[in-house]
Amino acid sequence: MSLADLRRAYARAELHERLLDPDPLRQFMSWLDEAQHAELLEPNAMTLATSTPDGHPSARIVLLKVADATGFVFFGDSRSRKGRELTANPRAALVFWWGELERQVRICGTVTTVSESESVKYFDSRPEGSRISAWASRQSEVVRNRAQLERQWADARMMHAGASIPRPPYWGGFRVIPGEYEFWQGRPDRLHDRLRYRLLDTGGWLLERLSP
Repeated sequence: MSLADLRRAYARAELHERLLDPDPLRQFMSWLDEAQHAELLEPNAMTLATSTPDGHPSARIVLLKVADATGFVFFGDSRSRKGRELTANPRAALVFWWGELERQVRICGTVTTVSESESVKYFDSRPEGSRISAWASRQSEVVRNRAQLERQWADARMMHAGASIPRPPYWGGFRVIPGEYEFWQGRPDRLHDRLRYRLLDTGGWLLERLSP
């Protein structure tokens, strides 16, 4: 079967303005809770799109670790491509795709770094192997081969043997502060429901329906 012939009819649910929470964060948390209860694989996985100041985009999957009134938080190496791009151009887009529920959420906003204490708290909660990897890998840089990477990991483990593993100074969290949310629900005949919240200068949210 060709790629052009791959298609699926969406008919699980509908999305009506009157049923949405006026607060987009509460609406997002409701959908995330449904995705968790549906036992989807890593429902907190999201595509993170960044760009250089001159407009060269890149995207990758990261894991959402905090979602609250202050924003959406993920963690990683600030020396990585995403870290460098967010430092130079602190704007990002997030996409959550919950295919089994025929749902998608898009979030766009500005980006700040989280506090050192918040980064340390989360780093210390990670499995030991993951903490060692943060020291061993210079994320996004070219490595000669797998063997070199494994030697670096073994060296990092030996360096921290018998001691607590501190957070590397280049490792921490980024917070996306939403200015726009879009909730997408698949519908028959590609006449999908798309409802967008836009942040107003007054601090409130304007809810709009978009054409699919």
